[in-house]
Amino acid sequence: MATSLLRIPPPQMLLRPLVVPERLLLGPGPSNVPHRIQAAGGRQILGHMHPEMLQVMDEIKAGVQYAFQTQNQLTLAISGSGHCAMEAALFNMLERGDTILVAINGIWGQRAADIARRLGANVCELLKPPGEYFTPWDIEEGLVQHKPSVLFITHGESSTGVLQPLEGLGELCHRHGCLLLVDAVASLGGAPIFMDQQEIDVLYSGSQKVLNSPPGSAPISFSERAREKVLRRKTKPPSFYLDIGWLGNYWGCDGEPRRYHHTAPINSFFSLREGLAMLAEIGLESSWERHRANCARLCQGLLNLGLELFVKEEKVRLPTITTVRVPEGCNWKDITAFLMDNHAMEISGGLGPTVGKVLRIGLMGCNSTSENVNRVLRALQDALGSC
Repeated sequence: MATSLLRIPPPQMLLRPLVVPERLLLGPGPSNVPHRIQAAGGRQILGHMHPEMLQVMDEIKAGVQYAFQTQNQLTLAISGSGHCAMEAALFNMLERGDTILVAINGIWGQRAADIARRLGANVCELLKPPGEYFTPWDIEEGLVQHKPSVLFITHGESSTGVLQPLEGLGELCHRHGCLLLVDAVASLGGAPIFMDQQEIDVLYSGSQKVLNSPPGSAPISFSERAREKVLRRKTKPPSFYLDIGWLGNYWGCDGEPRRYHHTAPINSFFSLREGLAMLAEIGLESSWERHRANCARLCQGLLNLGLELFVKEEKVRLPTITTVRVPEGCNWKDITAFLMDNHAMEISGGLGPTVGKVLRIGLMGCNSTSENVNRVLRALQDALGSC
């Protein structure tokens, strides 16, 4: 009797088995997920407040502290992507009327400025052309002129392929009464970063790049200075879901009994735990060196193909994502489609200010191998001959 009331039939597409093609993901992310991490994510679910689950969360916290090189107690993983961690950082660090200085040399600075404006912050922009980076003198000039309470800067600018030098920026910010907020979504595990030594106040990343985990969880850490700023807020953070006070309690960061805040993505956390475990087993320094060496091989191979690298200075090329100018007379979409159709391989075009200008090739985590360097160079040679 009840079925006679149905007007929408079962979708035929859902009555067929799921089909997912096998592809080598050499774009800017996500990267391929190793079998070990797939297996971790496929384990039977636990309750989000079970003691065994809280133990997994404690292990994730320890792994993030290692990856970030920090002893910050307020260290955890956001239940969401890197974008979600960006919002968590800005939502908790800014109140209406606060001044933030955003260093913009690609899409991530643009996104941070957009979010900060939505919060009612006074947003000041420090601009560089895509492919360039900020010097300490650039930063100090902005700090003196605008007197911000927070500086946002991107360590690994995945839309442009720039690795931003961070040395001295934390000390510089603190000298001017400012906190340093760093986006390391594309760089964590692939390039050196030292949260405590570099005096970074808020640092966040994502699960789907070097950590080779599925998208959906995002490591983040707040220094004691940043935590104190949160405690001094006159208003509550505008998002309950991303309130770092509630999240810190759920993650056991405040010494208080853990309280329910939200139902965490349990299996995503299993995967993130394994990704961090694999990074710990390899060792940060070994991981950094592997990414550096394979990026150097890739860059030399691209030059040998007659292509032009987008980031001129070798020292500021992002080891995880390499940008190369689209050859004159070629359409980037033809190149990426050729690789997908003929080699089951993903590389990407530009993003934000680099759309139509560059190709982006990612070598991250388990995908950063000399074999993959050779494969993508052969595929590109094939594509350039056909396109």
